[in-house]
Amino acid sequence: MTEIDQSLIQQLCEENPRFRKLHEEHLLFEKQLQELDDRVYLTPEDEIDRKKIQKLKLAGKDEMERLLRDFRTS
Repeated sequence: MTEIDQSLIQQLCEENPRFRKLHEEHLLFEKQLQELDDRVYLTPEDEIDRKKIQKLKLAGKDEMERLLRDFRTS
C-alpha cells in the first residue's frame, strides 16, 4: 500500500466511525487467520471457522474500498 493510501486510511479512521470499525475488524480477522494458519493441523470446525473469517474479512474489505472510493470522489 502506498504512503498516500496509508494517510488516507488514517484520515478516514479518525473521521469515519464506520470505517474505523471496519478497519479494526479487518486487523482482528487478519490476526485470527494468522493464528489458524500457524497451526499444524486444523479440525473440521477450525476449517469452517477459517472460511467464515475469510468471508467476513473480505466483506469488510469490500466496504472499506467502497468508502475509500467515495471519499476520493467527494
